[in-house]
Amino acid sequence: MKHLVTIAELSLEDLASIYRLATAPLDDQLMVGQGVALVFERPSLRTRASSSSAIHELGGYATIFGDEEIGLDTRESAEDVARTLEQMYSIVALRLKDHAVFARMAHATENRLALINLLSDMAHPTQAIADVLTIADSFAKGNVHDLRGLEVAYVGDATNVTRSLAVALLRLGVNVRIGAPAGYQIQPGGVEDPGSLSDPKIGTLVLTGSAEEAVAGANVVYTDAWVSMGAESQAKQRRKKLRSFRVTTELMQRADKGAIFMHCLPAHRGDEVTDEVLDATYSKIWTQVRHRRSAMIGALRWIKGDEG
Repeated sequence: MKHLVTIAELSLEDLASIYRLATAPLDDQLMVGQGVALVFERPSLRTRASSSSAIHELGGYATIFGDEEIGLDTRESAEDVARTLEQMYSIVALRLKDHAVFARMAHATENRLALINLLSDMAHPTQAIADVLTIADSFAKGNVHDLRGLEVAYVGDATNVTRSLAVALLRLGVNVRIGAPAGYQIQPGGVEDPGSLSDPKIGTLVLTGSAEEAVAGANVVYTDAWVSMGAESQAKQRRKKLRSFRVTTELMQRADKGAIFMHCLPAHRGDEVTDEVLDATYSKIWTQVRHRRSAMIGALRWIKGDEG
């Protein structure tokens, strides 16, 4: 059974297939009469909209379950939730607080249930796929395999998004610079670790404590929210620590002349990024949103064995 849980776990061939299937002409009968369970332990506008619309485009239907309906490991165990859903669905896509739940569900169903990670505390692979497609649109006429040598800068709080995006880009030969203050920089280890890649063909990874150093000459400048779900109590401290990593027009001027700006949304305008940058012509945030659906289409087609 195929799973899309992290970028790191995918082979280069499987990842290439997902990229290709995400935008290839599709068969809208591929999933006729078939459902996908969407489990949201954390809410999301873009994930819910992109996932349900992608399933519909392939002829299937989505059933959406919120945390209050399932109560993973409170109302019943993650294992029993997986065993229940396996009786009605062959694919379950989940937005989870604890990444370890994926392994528990796969084990409980003896890998009979395909799992898609819509976000966890460790990785966000569908977002990374959407972001790669967005960058390819801007710099390679949509061909993700023509991105080698590009310079991508991520600034601010290095999150699960940072990890998956860095792994995806490095494997395509893109150079990644992550600018974050102490305590907010990515740490080695875990299931989605860009620092663990060893292929000599990958891009370079640079970690720095300076936003200006990260952005200098970059083709892409990327940031994410400083105060994510579950970190609300740290809002004051986070804003103080991350203030110098706000993406402004002045910071963008340090990037390459033709640089684009990206943000996975939701954006907290005035915190991690200013309105002037978010709404600029070089901002590609709405292309990213559109490609969230593309990424889900690619993931579903790959799981179903569609050759495109």
